[in-house]
Amino acid sequence: MKELAKSGGAAVDLASAFDASPNPYVLLTPDLRIAGVNEAYLDVTNSTRDAIIGRPLFSAFDSGPGEEAPENIRQVQASIERARDTRQRDHLPLVKFPMARRLDDGRKVFEDRYWSATHTPMLSEDGEVAFILQHTTDITELQRLRDRRVRPERASALDIMLGGAVLGRAEQVQEDNRRLEGERNRLIDMFMQAPGFVAVLTGPDHVFQMHNAAYAQLIGHRDIAGKPIREALPEVVGQGYYEFLDSVYATGEPHEGRASLVQLQRSPGAPLETVYLNFIYQPIRDASGAVVGIFVQGHDVTDAVRSAERQKLMIDELNHRVKNTLATVQSIAMQTARSHADPRTFADGFQARLLALSHTHDLLTRSHWEGADLGAILQHETEAHGNHRVSVNGPRVGLAPAAALSLGMIFHELATNAAKYGALSGPDGRILVDWSVADQTRPRLELVWREIGGPAVTPPDRKGFGSRLIERNVRHDLAGEVELDYAADGFVATFSIPLNREQGT
Repeated sequence: MKELAKSGGAAVDLASAFDASPNPYVLLTPDLRIAGVNEAYLDVTNSTRDAIIGRPLFSAFDSGPGEEAPENIRQVQASIERARDTRQRDHLPLVKFPMARRLDDGRKVFEDRYWSATHTPMLSEDGEVAFILQHTTDITELQRLRDRRVRPERASALDIMLGGAVLGRAEQVQEDNRRLEGERNRLIDMFMQAPGFVAVLTGPDHVFQMHNAAYAQLIGHRDIAGKPIREALPEVVGQGYYEFLDSVYATGEPHEGRASLVQLQRSPGAPLETVYLNFIYQPIRDASGAVVGIFVQGHDVTDAVRSAERQKLMIDELNHRVKNTLATVQSIAMQTARSHADPRTFADGFQARLLALSHTHDLLTRSHWEGADLGAILQHETEAHGNHRVSVNGPRVGLAPAAALSLGMIFHELATNAAKYGALSGPDGRILVDWSVADQTRPRLELVWREIGGPAVTPPDRKGFGSRLIERNVRHDLAGEVELDYAADGFVATFSIPLNREQGT
């Protein structure tokens, strides 16, 4: 559509003015296709509209077959893309870009041409780049004048002034630009590859201008470019981070956080995840010293924080277990001393009970003190009497460390009593142990220890250490119930123990 502008009361057709301009112009789409050209551009490039409209710029003009062609194209393309990506006009003072020309005999040849170009982004109403306008000036003659400087006998003072000084300054500016661009690209590469997360926020609304791969990983690879932080990370509301940024922007004072907790949504619809960060918000100032943005840099220290928490928990747990173990050993020593006046028998009984405690500790150590299997504990405490004489039957039941230690001691006492007085004291006796788990909502371990084939059983006159230990451990430590039946045809112990310790209490 042609746009009209009024100047001095006369309507001027801008499209016609564009076409009539003696300066070459080409209009490019953001993907660098030719959308429009004027007559001057067609004349200077020896081309026609039908041949180039709609084609990629560097397909229509390929800079010829020479070794310099890729570098020529790179310079022009880099300038156009800078204008497009930064939304700012970009100048290319000097570039060599040969043009194709047809000879009278039909052959295609390339003539060396030198250009100065300006690339201007044209924005749509919503602020997006709709086109890039390229204005080119053919400065080939100036370059030729400069070349004459090499042969002074052919150069005039004016030639040297125009061809030498002007182009020399243009080349110097362009070389400085290339050097600065190289340094800028290296800094951006370092920025993007930094192991910690980095972001640049601009303006009072903290709009994301740039962020690196580590920052993208931290927030779940969301599309945040060009968005204010309150829109880009809405789940952070109420966690204090928006306010920290506002304060840095208003006061110009940096803000640092150590092991700061933040909850982030790593993927759409997912629950919030707790993350711990070390970070700093550093103000970015313009030439006048005013704050124009904030540089964000930091590291995800979640693993380190959780590792420290686990270490503290393990130390606290270790202290607790050592105290409990010492208390258990003290109790075993006192109870064994009451039942054994003879130091030799005391030592034997005390050592056997410590070994039983040690066996269960071994099982728990293998599982990093996360628990032990009921069947494994039974096997440890009865294997000395022969596997063929002790039959166990029941499902796999995982026991918490405290329950495992208590049941280990109980099974040791039962096996010791069976060897001294019960089924294992004779050659034909056996022990049957059966268990099941009742009430899956509030699970309870139901276990029966039954002795058969041994001598006749008579109830004891008084409670010994073994029976006291069993009853105390079941009722006090396990919050369960136990019934000891000294039936004539064989001793039976029946246990009912909650697998969740809190249910029993």
